[in-house]
Amino acid sequence: MMEDLVVKWADDRGILSQGTIEGQLKKLQEEMDELKEAYEKDDRTEYADAIGDCAVVLIILAEMYGLDYKDCLGAAYGEIVTRKGRMIDGVFVKEAEV
Repeated sequence: MMEDLVVKWADDRGILSQGTIEGQLKKLQEEMDELKEAYEKDDRTEYADAIGDCAVVLIILAEMYGLDYKDCLGAAYGEIVTRKGRMIDGVFVKEAEV
């Protein structure tokens, strides 16, 4: 699976043994900033790259926390699958927050 390849890549480069959670959170912010830039330029190729880069960092963070990325995604989906709410200013706001 692709997630396994990302974990191996990170391990081979010492990210898992020498990296820090804080460092990966900074990296995630950098990638999110790139995603915003892609949005501002309306550049589909850059969207794909930035979204992929964010996913890589999230997979690495999950591994650093001793979690499985797919389990994290499954847990999040389990929480939202029956969630009710409405769109406010282009954002879905769950019912409890409305």
